[in-house]
Amino acid sequence: MPPRHRGALGYHGVCLRPNGGYYSEIRSGDLRLSLGTYETVHEAARAFDAAAWRLGRPRGQMNFQYVYTLQQALDVAPPPRLNTAQDRVEHAALQRRLLVAQEDEWVMEEWRRRHPEDVAYEQDYWARRREEDTRRRREERLDKCRRKALENAQMDIVAAGGRSFFTKNDDLWLDICLSTSDDTDEDDDGDDGSD
Repeated sequence: MPPRHRGALGYHGVCLRPNGGYYSEIRSGDLRLSLGTYETVHEAARAFDAAAWRLGRPRGQMNFQYVYTLQQALDVAPPPRLNTAQDRVEHAALQRRLLVAQEDEWVMEEWRRRHPEDVAYEQDYWARRREEDTRRRREERLDKCRRKALENAQMDIVAAGGRSFFTKNDDLWLDICLSTSDDTDEDDDGDDGSD
């Protein structure tokens, strides 16, 4: 007998995930049991039938009517994923990290509630820090533009046949030449908004 088609995908208890997998779940009273995500809709429907059989559901509520015993339901269902010791260790580590993160969020929220002056101080600190960083970047950009202008003026003087006021091995001249670039823009204040 062909499978019973229900719902948009044609099977009961199966829905399509955005990633292209098929999710299967079954409800038992107020409890919703997740059966996992499968590569094909047929596998997800088989997993639903195996769970329905275990929960004692009548065959009329199953996707495949030709399943008469639990063994047949288990035979057509995809094999369960084996949880290894490494999986359990990784899961326990993730759970610990999650608990620490949740506890940290709770403690920080409690701290903010009890000490609003600290929150205000921290916000003021970061506002001052952003202002200082912006001011420093603008000063550095202005200094770079001045050095570039001085370098260009020296190049123009030398190109016109004049004599440079820098000596050949002058450290200041090398500093100016090495610390400037051709892409300086006088309108650019250096604040790229990346804070």
